[in-house]
Amino acid sequence: MSLAARLNQFWRLLMTGMCFALFGVGGLLLSLVWFNLLLLTVRNNNRRRRIARRSISFSFRLFLRVAKLTGALDYRIEGAEILRQERGCLVVANHPTLIDYVLIASVMPETDCLVKSALLKNPFMSGVIRAADYLVNSQADALLPQSQQRLAQGDTILIFPEGTRTRPGEKMSLQRGAANIAVRCESDLRIVAIRCSEHLLDKQSKWYNVPPAKPLFTVTVGERVRITDYYDAKTQEPALAARQLNRHLLEQLQLVETPFSGLNDASALS
Repeated sequence: MSLAARLNQFWRLLMTGMCFALFGVGGLLLSLVWFNLLLLTVRNNNRRRRIARRSISFSFRLFLRVAKLTGALDYRIEGAEILRQERGCLVVANHPTLIDYVLIASVMPETDCLVKSALLKNPFMSGVIRAADYLVNSQADALLPQSQQRLAQGDTILIFPEGTRTRPGEKMSLQRGAANIAVRCESDLRIVAIRCSEHLLDKQSKWYNVPPAKPLFTVTVGERVRITDYYDAKTQEPALAARQLNRHLLEQLQLVETPFSGLNDASALS
């Protein structure tokens, strides 16, 4: 590796660390200051939640722009306008890196999200989750009726059906939660594929494992899956329909494992 390449990698290491610190401090400030201020000044719960979610989306856009300007990473979101206008459906994505949620939520100002209950113990994220009133996967009894209510009022719900970040080289598998919610709430799904050109922020990497080349994150918005193509309440069992839908989601998201150049067109998901 040339001296210039080594210096560039060292610079990206410094900037990656700075971005991580920025993300943590930003999360704490939102939780301790801004969201508490909203609690005191905005009495209407729906309006307060809407402002909180828009604030989160704005902070994510700011974070990504800083990361890009400093050279820590690059990113491209193909079909951002589709996500921005999406209403009343599930957004289902693969989960290769730590910032997948950040990438998608940055272009969806009022998206809901299904999160792991363990994140409620994270001091940087717990305040964000509560202020945005995200759905928590441990609340099994309430999850389905809450999802149905939110989808009916036009919310989008972001779900990573793998449940955790993909391990590089391992076969992808999906939990059936997204398919079950889609079937039992009779909701369409929008498929989103996320790809990173380098190994960074994945399940087997630490933040300081900066690759030799600058990573490019690509988010590709794919097809909208019509639930009526997979489920008819009059003739089908919900459990069977959920299994069939889950297989389709797996087939579509497995396309992400094709060469990186193959994701440069949304047609790769259709």
